[in-house]
Amino acid sequence: MLGHSHSTSGALAWAAAAAWVPAAVWPARLDTKGILLGTFITAGSALLPDLDHPDGTIAHFLGPISHAFCRFVEWISGGHRHATHSFLFVAAATAGTWAGAHYLGRPFTLGLVYLLLSLAIRALHLCPPGKGIHSWGVVLLLAVGGTFLMYRWIGPDPSWLPVAVGLGALTHLAGDCLTERGCPLLWPIPARLGIPLIKHTGEKLETALLTPLMAIGAIVSLYFATTPLTHK
Repeated sequence: MLGHSHSTSGALAWAAAAAWVPAAVWPARLDTKGILLGTFITAGSALLPDLDHPDGTIAHFLGPISHAFCRFVEWISGGHRHATHSFLFVAAATAGTWAGAHYLGRPFTLGLVYLLLSLAIRALHLCPPGKGIHSWGVVLLLAVGGTFLMYRWIGPDPSWLPVAVGLGALTHLAGDCLTERGCPLLWPIPARLGIPLIKHTGEKLETALLTPLMAIGAIVSLYFATTPLTHK
């Protein structure tokens, strides 16, 4: 699936969970700020598995630095849609987020927020297109501004943050499992699993139907998630 499709699916997953999952299941009570921030964080996390794709659009979300990093991830993970497209990666991303926030505190949390906001801004086309500084420079400025705002809203160890990261990565796998190539969900077992409803990335079923429906679903879910009745 395309980057903006993954990001939109992540936003939908978080908003829907915040709206419809019972409050007792959540690790902490979410207020309106947490719901909105979590939506962007999960939208960015839904791009994490594609850090193994140096030719993808998000590989340039921070210019040459992110492109070089994606090449490294591609090499160490065995190529695109290998190790990072597995349940093991989802578990590692979730556990790593918890450990970093728990033991390193605010510096790690704000750094991760900056990274995930950058991914979300790029994938949701909130910046000019292209690979040059005119594009990733805008991403940098918007992500810095967003992180600065979050400095006052987010605690050093928010218990919902690992949930958002894991949920975003998991929705990415679900989306890619709808394509013919599938995903090696049980990596290092190489077998690819999936239900091939989408033959080619970016086809009309994805861009004209699924992504708009997910966007509408995210907006509707956010409305219900942020009403006072949801938190009673």
